[in-house]
Amino acid sequence: MRTNANLFWILGAFFLLSAAAYTIWVGITVGWNPDHLEWVGTVAMTLSAILAFFLAFYLGRTHSAQGGELAQDSLTADIDDDDPELGHFSPWSWWPLTLGGALALVFLGLAVGPWISFIGGPLAVIAIIGWNYEYYRNNFAR
Repeated sequence: MRTNANLFWILGAFFLLSAAAYTIWVGITVGWNPDHLEWVGTVAMTLSAILAFFLAFYLGRTHSAQGGELAQDSLTADIDDDDPELGHFSPWSWWPLTLGGALALVFLGLAVGPWISFIGGPLAVIAIIGWNYEYYRNNFAR
């Protein structure tokens, strides 16, 4: 985790330097005319640097609060040394595919015409409800 924090510190510094170089480059290109300066790239790279610094700070604080190296941080660790329980997944479930198709219709409606979103919206709600309650019905009821 410390390596990840260090990588994000480096990435944040890189984005700050890139934002400064981009601003200078655009300024030289347009002759420092305030009407022609383009600030979107500078703002985007600066916000990316801020995000990288936030992540680096969080990972650094988490690393120091955990009281040592975790199993996955050790170079000699095996896969089984970490917590094997990652969650419960349903490889046979069709609800994620249904939800993906419904959301594709919603976003297609935003791009093409809102009437398609009115079809995809209820389908997305049905898919979310079906996915949440699939273990309360039929053969997989608990």
